[in-house]
Amino acid sequence: MKIGIIGTGMIVNDLLTTVNELDIKLVAILATEATIEEGRKLSDAYGIEHVFIDYNSLLQSDVDTIYIALPNHLHFVFAKQALEKGKHVIIEKPIVPYKSELIEMQQIAQANNLIILEAMNIHYLPAFTLLKEKIKILGEIKIAQFNYSQYSSRYADFKKGIIHPAFDAQKHGGALMDLNIYNIHSIIGLFGSPKASQYFSNVEKGVDTSGILYLDYGKFKVSSIGAKDCKAPIMISIQGTEGNITIESSMNVLKSFTLNKNTGESELIDSNDNKHRLYYEFETFSHIIDNLDYERAHAMLDVSLQALDIIDSARINKGGY
Repeated sequence: MKIGIIGTGMIVNDLLTTVNELDIKLVAILATEATIEEGRKLSDAYGIEHVFIDYNSLLQSDVDTIYIALPNHLHFVFAKQALEKGKHVIIEKPIVPYKSELIEMQQIAQANNLIILEAMNIHYLPAFTLLKEKIKILGEIKIAQFNYSQYSSRYADFKKGIIHPAFDAQKHGGALMDLNIYNIHSIIGLFGSPKASQYFSNVEKGVDTSGILYLDYGKFKVSSIGAKDCKAPIMISIQGTEGNITIESSMNVLKSFTLNKNTGESELIDSNDNKHRLYYEFETFSHIIDNLDYERAHAMLDVSLQALDIIDSARINKGGY
């Protein structure tokens, strides 16, 4: 995979610390006039061949894949342009704000034998694979609770009227898109799509600063909390007729969890994973793109579509958001 990176933010810096362990060629990075020095520093530190400030120039280079790590509202326009230029795309979460946008991109990709992937690392973590297996021990699932509450350092600015993208409704910020999206992907990865969902949110200045998403699976129910205006211990519990599983971390950094049986036995399940949390994700992406594994790509894109079904439904049943 010959990759062109769009953006110079924190997630890009994280990826670059592990990408040298993978069969990925760093061809180019796109910066802005304001971030050109950061782009050059990253280029020097990680051997990125070219630094561009013009997107068309990057698209004309020999990259085969564009990795988009920009604010949410820019994902669609940059991805669509890349697909129209014949490039595969990897897009940071949330892939795009609306399902209709992803369907439009999917049509372009299919017409040109291209691949679209959402950079949601949860699905590729070894501990998540273990979790999917161990859930079977719990018997019939009854209740699951996911709480990702993380007080944002930018909330104080938001209260003063200084609006950063993470709290900007026009840029698709907010708790649902920024934090609860991790819960949503985890829940779909474990249980598939719900029969129904509804979102109740706390809204300030037109954006959800926190909220509770309820998901109905018929025989069991799930609550999913995402908050940027307050915090609590991050906690996930999955309860079944034979026991429960508890997780004391957000799912995107999952390494271990505890299995508690109704018989009184408890077991700490540890993935013994010492890799960076983005390693397995991009290892898989590299394999999919280098081998044109459309079947795996389509399966993962279907998860993204299911997540956007829930996001779109949350807007319809928005509780003020």
